[in-house]
Amino acid sequence: MRLLCLDPRIRIQIGGRLAAVPVGLSLALAAPTGATGAQALAEAACVSPTHATRLRAEAAPLPAPARAIWLDARTIRWPHGEGAAPAAAGTRYVLVAGTTEPLRVTPGQRLEGGEIVPLTVHPFPLSPAVGRRTRHVGVGTTLRLSAAMTSARLAALHSRGLLLVRLDGAGRVEDATRTQAALALDDLYAEAAETTPMGASPARDGTVFRVWAPTAQAVGLCLYGADTTTARVVPMQREERTGAWHTRVRDAAHGARYRYLVDVVVPGEGLVRNRVTDPYALALTANSSHAVVVDLAHPSLVPEGWRTRRVPRLAHPVDQVIYELHVRDFSVADARVPIAHRGRFLAFTDTASHGMRHLRALARAGLTDVHLLPVFDIATIPEVGCRSPDVGGTPNGGSPNGEGQQAVVVAAAAGDCFNWGYDPLHFTVPEGSYATSASDFAARIREFRRMVVALNGIGLRVGMDVVYNHTSAAGQAPQSVLDRIVPGYYHRLDANGRVETSTCCANTATEHRLMAKLMIESAVRWVRDYGISSFRFDLMGHQPRAAMERLQRAVNAAAGRHVPLIGEGWNFGEVADGARFVQASQRSLAGSGIATFSDRARDAVRGGSALDDSVDLVRNQGWASGLAYAPNEERLRLHPAPDDWAALRSAADMVRVGLAGTLRDFALHTADGATRRLADVSYGGQPAGYVQEPGEVVNYVENHDNPTLFDANVLKLPASTSAEDRARLQLLGSAVVLFSQGIAYVHAGQELLRSKSLDRNSFDSGDWFNPYDPSGETHGFPRGLPPARDNARTWPFMAARLADGRVPPSPALVRFTRDAFLDLLRIRASSSLFRLRTAREVRARLRFLDAPPDGGPAPSGTVIAAHLDGRAGRGVLPGARYRDVVFALNVGNADASVPVPSLRGRSLRLHPVHAAATAADPRPRLSRWNAESAVLSVPPRTAVVWVYE
Repeated sequence: MRLLCLDPRIRIQIGGRLAAVPVGLSLALAAPTGATGAQALAEAACVSPTHATRLRAEAAPLPAPARAIWLDARTIRWPHGEGAAPAAAGTRYVLVAGTTEPLRVTPGQRLEGGEIVPLTVHPFPLSPAVGRRTRHVGVGTTLRLSAAMTSARLAALHSRGLLLVRLDGAGRVEDATRTQAALALDDLYAEAAETTPMGASPARDGTVFRVWAPTAQAVGLCLYGADTTTARVVPMQREERTGAWHTRVRDAAHGARYRYLVDVVVPGEGLVRNRVTDPYALALTANSSHAVVVDLAHPSLVPEGWRTRRVPRLAHPVDQVIYELHVRDFSVADARVPIAHRGRFLAFTDTASHGMRHLRALARAGLTDVHLLPVFDIATIPEVGCRSPDVGGTPNGGSPNGEGQQAVVVAAAAGDCFNWGYDPLHFTVPEGSYATSASDFAARIREFRRMVVALNGIGLRVGMDVVYNHTSAAGQAPQSVLDRIVPGYYHRLDANGRVETSTCCANTATEHRLMAKLMIESAVRWVRDYGISSFRFDLMGHQPRAAMERLQRAVNAAAGRHVPLIGEGWNFGEVADGARFVQASQRSLAGSGIATFSDRARDAVRGGSALDDSVDLVRNQGWASGLAYAPNEERLRLHPAPDDWAALRSAADMVRVGLAGTLRDFALHTADGATRRLADVSYGGQPAGYVQEPGEVVNYVENHDNPTLFDANVLKLPASTSAEDRARLQLLGSAVVLFSQGIAYVHAGQELLRSKSLDRNSFDSGDWFNPYDPSGETHGFPRGLPPARDNARTWPFMAARLADGRVPPSPALVRFTRDAFLDLLRIRASSSLFRLRTAREVRARLRFLDAPPDGGPAPSGTVIAAHLDGRAGRGVLPGARYRDVVFALNVGNADASVPVPSLRGRSLRLHPVHAAATAADPRPRLSRWNAESAVLSVPPRTAVVWVYE
């Protein structure tokens, strides 16, 4: 295989020089002994400090937008612009493919250069399958290539860069556009490519390298020496059926470093030689500079206990109680962790640390899963040489509400060691900054596995947060991997061919079959080779339900058991309301068994929504933050609404929605006196109930996004609220989660009154604004005003609260909250009534007890009570333990009475966890059950559970 340089004066950078290559000179990719001349130039590209070299510039002027969209391998549609006039008689459409000669496309002039391919107008309807996958493509002129054109000819056209041109009757250019080719590439190659192994596959007879690059003109493999300053180039052969390029190298073994040279036409650039890593890489050198051939079964990668570990099993997804944890947060400030392990995977192996002692306590109480924030290769954390800033010496002396701390943190953010990690670079390699040596490709693999062994060993399953909905970069950016191999394929494009960024970054297109393949095979690797037991999918609503269901089947097969999938099912952006496909979103996943986070009870408990900013963060109080019964100063000043009690009762309804598992067919007696299915209860214009089975909902009141629950309550509760009441309202929020049907999800530190000094988006706010102390001795409030980036509009309200010395909890109060949370975990674990497996069981066994509204501020607003029937006329529920469970949640600041006539005469008793001498919170013991009057008395700001055996 030879790479042919087609431009008379191509320039290739070698060291600091620019070398000119004469036209027609071929760059041999083989590696003969004593390689010289063109071979040396090709090898120089492997070690060049630049990530790309332009081989042939694109001739100007050429149209920038890509408005025409391939619908399949032979059909293109050019959508009509707004107000477009119909084509005149004699109008012709042609494709123009690049050649070695300059191409000129000038309106009103004839075409110059390029190979012209005629098209015919296609007036017939599209097939149903094509129509479904191209529903987003606007109405326009549909065009067809000749049926006689071979697949090989089609492939050659796509490798040369294409323009679609409209010509008038005299052959002059009227308009031109680039094309979006992803669906054509799928049609041409996906069936064969989907089942073809990609990446580096080592075996006894050498390593097979394969990269999918269907539009490339040539691909070479760079193989490096131990120091990566020298390289040889190995030619790769194109596979006509798959569009992939492959080669077998007999002396490339486990540990060999490699990259690819991909010669590809890039819109707006011309023919470019991109030096890229492997999208399917399983190992990397430091800072992701080189991919590494790796046998994940190699003895050097298998730590003690890996093959003999016992993964805790769950009978059903609703048994999950998930703890969302950031690897660095977990140990970076833990003095009991060796310095070399702090902030890294190996901290989980330090069994005497504060963090591991705390996780063991949580596991014993009923926690089942630790979900790690992204631990794949992250684009924004320097793996070598990162530094955390010293915030202690801030210019303002570290005042509790000063701006100095955030200024220091923000100035260092680009080079510090902290980031949440929602910016993937390589999907299937552990992050190097979490390893003791990022320069040792084996360390990150081995240490990740040691972490899993340690967590499994204390009874916890390991889940991970995955981000397949976007990449950190696209186009020709140095950290763009996918787009520099197949430009325009892996990312979702808008009507003009620009990459969509509704998720924050470059949105991937998992509706395209090879992007879905990459996602699915990556997830399988994490399950099979790293012991991952469950997944959380970031912005899953941007992915097709069909792709997620294929992924579910694949990971189940890899694990030999069900692997729970949960994700953010938000409906927004260019895919909203099924604009491009049936989404993996809240309303579209019913019946799939895949769970989504529910914002119904979350927003009701906290108040407002995740989009609130400035004064709205303060005045939008919620059910557990003072709405109506404890209005804050801003609410009284700016919103003295007389209907707050009605708003409180509506919020209580949404909490009940969460407690009932957000099931669409559960019947609820609502605040207005009607009884409705939850699907018929409105939540901001959407159905409040949207899931078919309880295993399809994730209940939470806090996670890494937005202010912590403690911080939200600091902003929303009246300033006079005592520290103890703040802690009790925090516990009530956790009780809502743990008493709700479905999957329970808890943010690390929620049980510790965790604060981020009011930061509403701490993704890059450093260790300073993301403290986590499982010992309970320190607290994150106050640490100064949080970074201006996402908080400046709210600073005027934050400043007074940060300076209020009544707010920070004492270590004793933090420990109280932690221990009371453990009791709530024990209560959930004590009975399967809190974890009903089917919607039928929930409908039969759960009934809300508090009286319907009577126009006053009483139980239906501040108190929610429910009965869980362990018998329900169908026999005792396995694992129920109790024949009846009654729970009540009182957020009000006064005692409340709840009539329970259906249980009159029943000898209810306080739940054994509450009644035990070791119970953390004595207040539930103040509750009373009067069997004769059938009235339950509940103390203020308390969650209490009663049982009948």
